[in-house]
Amino acid sequence: MAAKSIISRPVYGTLSPQPGKHHLFVADAEGALAITDLASKAPAGFFADAHIIFIPGPSPDHDGKQVAALEALKPAQFYQGPSFASALPRLKQTLANAHMGLRLYLAGTEGLIGQAMQVALEAGIDHTSIQTEHRGSLARRMQCVHCKGITENVTTQPATCSHCGLLLLVRDHYSRRLAAFQGVCINAEDRSEIPPAEEIFR
Repeated sequence: MAAKSIISRPVYGTLSPQPGKHHLFVADAEGALAITDLASKAPAGFFADAHIIFIPGPSPDHDGKQVAALEALKPAQFYQGPSFASALPRLKQTLANAHMGLRLYLAGTEGLIGQAMQVALEAGIDHTSIQTEHRGSLARRMQCVHCKGITENVTTQPATCSHCGLLLLVRDHYSRRLAAFQGVCINAEDRSEIPPAEEIFR
């Protein structure tokens, strides 16, 4: 757990149905469970004008059940994409065409939530209309402060930058602008010092 004094860390809540005609859900992997949990508390017809954008995880069998559960909610629109990058044009177009009073729900990994939040705020969506719930992996999206490259799904401490190859200390400090945690070279003074990597962001 991150120290409470690190104010840059995002704070997540629990999705709950909000009043409104238009509801947009963006989720990955275990985030599907947050949507189905919300559905159990939602009034009849809540998903009649809902749009769900779902990005499955690495387990096809597990994700098949999640997709079936989401489709069973009978949303007005359902999109399943292989990655956030593939879903990004649809998300941007949906936000660009959004009606006043759109409610946005983000659920799943920190990487997904951070990137989707970034897109929504750039599109002018008021932050009070956005709910977030963290579910699933604690894997981090990391930016190397040296080469500025982004490495996705970091689970170890330290971690290797996928761009420049430096061994990085994954800090708890989070950039909302980049939707990423910051990685700083851990052995800048002596590159021969290579501390063992531990898998701590599971």
